[in-house]
Amino acid sequence: MEQQPYERTADAPASRGAPAPRARVLVVDDDPTVAEVVAGYLDRAGYLVDRAGDGPSALAGATAHWPDLVVLDLMLPGMDGLEVCRRLRGRGPVPVIMLTARGDEDDRILGLEVGADDYVTKPFSPRELVLRVESVLRRTRPRAGARSLGAAGLTLDPAARRATRGGTELALTLREFDLLAFFLRHPGRACSREDLMREVWGWDFGDLSTVTVHVRRLRNKVEDDPARPRLIQTVWGVGYRFDPAAPAGPGQE
Repeated sequence: MEQQPYERTADAPASRGAPAPRARVLVVDDDPTVAEVVAGYLDRAGYLVDRAGDGPSALAGATAHWPDLVVLDLMLPGMDGLEVCRRLRGRGPVPVIMLTARGDEDDRILGLEVGADDYVTKPFSPRELVLRVESVLRRTRPRAGARSLGAAGLTLDPAARRATRGGTELALTLREFDLLAFFLRHPGRACSREDLMREVWGWDFGDLSTVTVHVRRLRNKVEDDPARPRLIQTVWGVGYRFDPAAPAGPGQE
């Protein structure tokens, strides 16, 4: 049977150990085999899974049933995954895990630049993808009793997943929010990119350029002059340090 552009799984009872309430994941891939395998693993893990085979169908599906997370192929016919990600981000916050068949670092970085929270390179292990979905969604859940954080005109409410700068709400992705929360909790601490990958992403391994891109994106939203960052400073040979009391310094990468 030919795959329809947009499909939903039946609302079957969740398997033992599945998240409650069941999170909804939108899988967007024009390869029916890949989409079927990914949807099958996620369904067995206890998620509600919607499927789309192209960009317009994905956007229509998200409008009909807003997902808790999107697994999005980079290479889609007509409208590529980058454009789909941009349009989804324009509608509201939603975590995105990008799938790419390319090993080119530029493609991975471009996906992160438009707001993807994580990426997986094809061919990939479906079990690993499920673990990444679980990791991302775990961090989106409100933290009961979590205290608000603040410094240098920045205020962050972990329970509401809301951050403001000078009273204006910031449009942060999941990882940007978690990264800012980590910095606010550890002012003055010099952190390596490996530390941030482990503490913010929850992984002991991974492409460290992911951290670099997210720091750059966060600087663009919290610094007066991102080219001369004052708050999130580069510690040469180490990594980064959040210093709310530091004067503006020379341009840093």
